[in-house]
Amino acid sequence: MPVAEDVRQIALSLPDTTEKISWSMPTFRVAGKMFATLPEDETSLAVRCPKEERDELVLAEPEKFWIADHEAQFAWVRARLAALDGEGELRDILADSWRQAASPRLLETYPRLGLPPTA
Repeated sequence: MPVAEDVRQIALSLPDTTEKISWSMPTFRVAGKMFATLPEDETSLAVRCPKEERDELVLAEPEKFWIADHEAQFAWVRARLAALDGEGELRDILADSWRQAASPRLLETYPRLGLPPTA
């Protein structure tokens, strides 16, 4: 089961990522743009997620994903760390969120980061 320190370690391993305390919680940013937070008691994380995909995730796996009331209008989703299928799933979630916040230059430099392996 991933824990907050795993979130921190994986997030900071992504290119150009920094950690900053905002709203009294750790936030992770790529080139200054936030892509993940460790809210409340650090038993969950919030990440960028297109609203359509977010709604599908929440419907498919409500024990794992949910939308915080104050984030409903934004393209963010919450995930319970204890419900994730290990560090691999955590890494995929963080890398996908990183891709959504990264600049075009970074995406060009790391074109496969966060994408599924090609067949």
